[in-house]
Amino acid sequence: MVLKTFGWSFAVTALGLVAAVFYGGWAALGLVAILCVMEISLSFDNAVVNAGILKKMNAFWQKIFLTIGILIAVFGMRLVFPVVIVALSASLGPIEAVELAFNDKDKYEELVTDAHASIAAFGGMFLLMIFLDFVFEDREIKWLGWLERPLAKLGKVDMLSVCVALVVLLLSAIFLAPEAHTHTGAQDKTETVLLAGIGGLITYLVVGGLSGYFENKLEESEEREHEAEEAARKSGKQVTVLQVGGKAAFFMFLYLEVLDASFSFDGVIGAFAITNDIVLMAIGLGVGAMYVRSLTVYLVREGTLDDYVYLEHGAHYAIGALAALLLITIRFEINEFITGSVGVLLIAWSFWSSIQRNRAVALEAEKARPHSGAGV
Repeated sequence: MVLKTFGWSFAVTALGLVAAVFYGGWAALGLVAILCVMEISLSFDNAVVNAGILKKMNAFWQKIFLTIGILIAVFGMRLVFPVVIVALSASLGPIEAVELAFNDKDKYEELVTDAHASIAAFGGMFLLMIFLDFVFEDREIKWLGWLERPLAKLGKVDMLSVCVALVVLLLSAIFLAPEAHTHTGAQDKTETVLLAGIGGLITYLVVGGLSGYFENKLEESEEREHEAEEAARKSGKQVTVLQVGGKAAFFMFLYLEVLDASFSFDGVIGAFAITNDIVLMAIGLGVGAMYVRSLTVYLVREGTLDDYVYLEHGAHYAIGALAALLLITIRFEINEFITGSVGVLLIAWSFWSSIQRNRAVALEAEKARPHSGAGV
């Protein structure tokens, strides 16, 4: 099962490492390995959240997620996206941006770093909305009950998550956006942060809204199908199974891609702390992205989220932490080890809590089970 799920990831790893050696020698291989580990550690929470969405999709769309989806993730976000950032921020054409990436790596890194405020605001707001919508929803299973119960009550207020997100964005623009400095030539980023943050918020509302709408349609179709089957069984008649259209799965797939893009922002930016070579970045981050995708499918097929019920909670808290860290990095530099380890620690804590819960449930079931009398 492990080999079947991670087989492509192992193959891509081997090809990536060989390509790195041919491209830049053993030093390049070491850089690619570091980038791969960094991407996996930063995106583990991404895999858990993805699994919660992917398990609702059929086998066909799961394959699409692993084929077309991985092409978008590897080549789109890890290779094309940094070039697009430079092209937009420096008002360059795409060809000029590519030439800059290969011929003037220091200038390329400088332009990407200059665009960090808008990237962090967009990604931070998108991830913040995911976290807020999760914690403001009343769930049957609660991990940190002392926190989640009052938040669920507050969540009954309409559009509260949007209001909170806008307040956070306003405060970020006021207190975190870099100010203009005449002697360094730095420009005021307040407007940039506001516009990019609003862009992230709108993207979440549109894509998440469409995904939720078609998911509800899918659930309604399934309910009607079950009712029709039940009625047919009672009357002894045959019933034609309703065929559900692919719109729901398509928009969930689209939502997953935007979600992956938001998660990859910190990885792409963090990669510049290791190397400014776009080829090595694409190889290292791409290999890491493959493992994240395979891990997502593994969690779905093994039913891990059903067995360890707090994992999804831990992943969403990790998303909230990452959103906060992204917004903070608009002004202050944060070590990539911190951004990666916070998410891993939260998920590890939720995993351990799930194990403790399963043991408690099993113990209660054992106590409730009737025992046969002695000598029988």
